[in-house]
Amino acid sequence: MSAMFRSFSNINYRIWFAGALVSNIGGWMQATAQDWVVLTELTDNDAAAMGVTMALQFGPPLVLVSLTGWVADRFERRRILLATQSALLMLAIAVGVLLLPMMFCFAAAFGVVNAFDAPARQAFVSDMVSAGDTSNAVALNSASFNLARMIGPAVGGLLIVAIGSGWVFIANAVTFLAMLVALLMLRTGQLAPRLKNRRPGGLAEGFRYVWGRSDLRVVFVTVFLIGAFGMNFPIFASTMAIEFGAGADGYGVLSSVLAIGSLAGALLAARRDRARVRVVILAAGGFGVAAFVSASMPTYLTYAITLTFTGFMIVTLLTTANGYVQMTTAPALRGRVLALYMAVIMGSTPVGAPIAGWVADTFGPRTAIMLGGTAGFVACAIGAIWVFTSGRLHRSEGSRFLMTLDETRPLNIVDEAEILEKKAEPVEFSDEAAVTTPIRTSKKD
Repeated sequence: MSAMFRSFSNINYRIWFAGALVSNIGGWMQATAQDWVVLTELTDNDAAAMGVTMALQFGPPLVLVSLTGWVADRFERRRILLATQSALLMLAIAVGVLLLPMMFCFAAAFGVVNAFDAPARQAFVSDMVSAGDTSNAVALNSASFNLARMIGPAVGGLLIVAIGSGWVFIANAVTFLAMLVALLMLRTGQLAPRLKNRRPGGLAEGFRYVWGRSDLRVVFVTVFLIGAFGMNFPIFASTMAIEFGAGADGYGVLSSVLAIGSLAGALLAARRDRARVRVVILAAGGFGVAAFVSASMPTYLTYAITLTFTGFMIVTLLTTANGYVQMTTAPALRGRVLALYMAVIMGSTPVGAPIAGWVADTFGPRTAIMLGGTAGFVACAIGAIWVFTSGRLHRSEGSRFLMTLDETRPLNIVDEAEILEKKAEPVEFSDEAAVTTPIRTSKKD
């Protein structure tokens, strides 16, 4: 099996991937219906109202981060996902029946359930595959997500026109059954044993871990800036579709075109042996360029073409950032650190989406897109400053550009006493631990 798809050698991951793909297609169908309903049925093309809806849906991960990270580390993640996926199924049925009168309430309810679902789902990937394949599995997960993004919005847009918005939510509810069946089919005996953190500290311990590493701080700041101002694609694409005179089907096609570049970025990330901070920084700058180019396009077709490059950059950034956080974080803290990561990426939306919606209403959608591009340039500049001031950049005659950046490698810091007891449980990251504690490395064949 090629390096790009090496995680598929794991039976549990194959089952998971299939279930997630079907469920993600339904999720993107619902997202398209929700955005279009708020923009054209609940309001008179009010982008600010869509921003409020996005804020309600993505705000709970930020508000509940201390609880969701603890839950992801404390309880069996497969059972968490069974509960959250079942709850999302019931919500999709309910919103399909009630639809318009309670859209804001259901958006908030979806946000609460997803706040628990996201960190458990992200951390569960490392429970299914080996440490060496974690980055590949994360990238393939992103490929699944974006393959669904190619199919779901286009199908959702056509279904809105053909049968109405409410039935699209019902169709999404049916797709959750695929994820539930996949979770029940997993071979639990082949899942990695859980490393539990017995010391007190909760989310504060995860926060100290992140704050103690300058590389993670750069990743988190970059993800926040892009998430807040650059990833408001429902606002950008829907308002641009209206500007070009397209309907719900045209909006769905734009979302699918965006996913073509996103899928390419995810598959390219899957080929890399590991995630690197430099890729995150460069992708942020590339996103800024792509955003400004797309904002200047005069026709629907040219705008759609530029979205492939926007999608490529954004998914390259997010997939690499996600893999880097997972691979370089101590397993016992992974759930809490990923909860912080998801709170940053999803919780940034309530900050940026209303602003982007207001800018789109007041100055036009092109200005809102350029605001997102500016955030990409700022994130890239912050990363570049870190590269030159962190002391990790060195001259290297053997490198392509005669310079090399010392990257944090996916090593687990373990406690020496517990090695003797054959427990091998990670301790909290610190400079002292890095200097005095033995490092466990994977053996080469």
